[in-house]
Amino acid sequence: MALPSVPFSPSQSSRPALRLVSTKALPREDWLNVRRQGIGSSDAAAAIGLNPYKSQLELWLEKTGRDGLLPKTDPLDEESPAYWGNILEPIVAAHYTRRSGNRVRRINAVLQHPDPQLHWMLANIDREVIGAPDVQILECKTAGINGSRLWKEGVPEYVQLQVQHQLAVAGKAAADVAVLLGGQHLEVHRIHRDEALIARLIQLEAAFWRYVETDTPPPADGSESAEQALRCLYPQDKGIAVDFSTDRNLSATFADWVSVRQTLAETEKLESKLKQYLQQAMGEASRAIFETGEVSWKKAKDSVVLDTARLLADQPDLLKTYGMQRQGSRRFVLA
Repeated sequence: MALPSVPFSPSQSSRPALRLVSTKALPREDWLNVRRQGIGSSDAAAAIGLNPYKSQLELWLEKTGRDGLLPKTDPLDEESPAYWGNILEPIVAAHYTRRSGNRVRRINAVLQHPDPQLHWMLANIDREVIGAPDVQILECKTAGINGSRLWKEGVPEYVQLQVQHQLAVAGKAAADVAVLLGGQHLEVHRIHRDEALIARLIQLEAAFWRYVETDTPPPADGSESAEQALRCLYPQDKGIAVDFSTDRNLSATFADWVSVRQTLAETEKLESKLKQYLQQAMGEASRAIFETGEVSWKKAKDSVVLDTARLLADQPDLLKTYGMQRQGSRRFVLA
C-alpha cells in the first residue's frame, strides 16, 4: 500500500494543541469512546506495526468497535501491570520532581493536533512540566521484572514513538521519560523532538487511519496479537468452501505455508534429538557447562492436582450442577 503524502512543516511545532475533551470527571467508558476518534500517543507504535504487545489488526478492531470479543484488562486487577502503572504514576512524578527540581502538573484533557488535516492525532499526557526552558512534557512509566529487560539499552522504541507523537500533538520541543524499574530504581531519559521522525510517523499513522476510515482491516503480521484479533474478527465459519485455485498469490502463500510447516517439523525433530543427546550424556547431573553456555536439568517440586476424570466418574451429578459451557474456537487445519 502506498503511503499517503501528508504535509508537515516544522513551524507547526510552535502551535499549541487543542483540548478535545476534559478528562477530570470523564467516566472510563466515555474516555474509551473518545479514544476511538483517533490515534492516541499510546497507540502510535501499534498503528505503525512497531508495538511488541499489540498489532495493527488488534488496534483496528478497537478503533472500529469490533473488539467486543477481545480480552479486556480489568483496571482493578492487582495482577495487571496497567493497574500498578496507574497506582504508581503520581509517585513516579513526585520523585521526578524531587530529582530534577522540575515542577509538574496534570493536564486533565485529551489533546488534539491543531492541524485540521491531522484531527485524528490525539494525546493523553501524564504531566506538563512547568517553568523549565528545556523540557515541557513528563511521561511516567513503570516496568516489572520482565518488562525491565526492554529498558536495558535506554527507552524502548515503542515508548520513543509514543513520546514523539505527544510532542507532535502538543507542539513541544522535549520530554522526559521517568521509569521506575523493578519497583526501586528510577531512571530519567530526555527525548528531544525529531522533526524527520515525526514527519514519517505522521505518514505511517495516516496510512493506518485510512484503514479505519475505509473500514478495511490491515494485514495480519504473524504476532500472537494478530492471531487473537483474527479469532475475534472471524469467530465462526459458515460451512462454505472458497476456491482460491486460480489466485496465484494465495496459492503461492499456501504452498509457502505448507513448506514452512514441513521445515518446522524437521527442525523440531532435530531439536529434540540434540536435546536428548545432551540429556543422555548428563544422566543424573543437575547442570552441564559447555564452551558457549550451560543448561540445567532439575526435577520440579511435586504438586497436587485434581483428578477430574475420576471425580466425575464417581460423582457424575457434579457436571450437571457445576458444568459450564465453553465456547469453541475455529481450528486452522491442513486437510
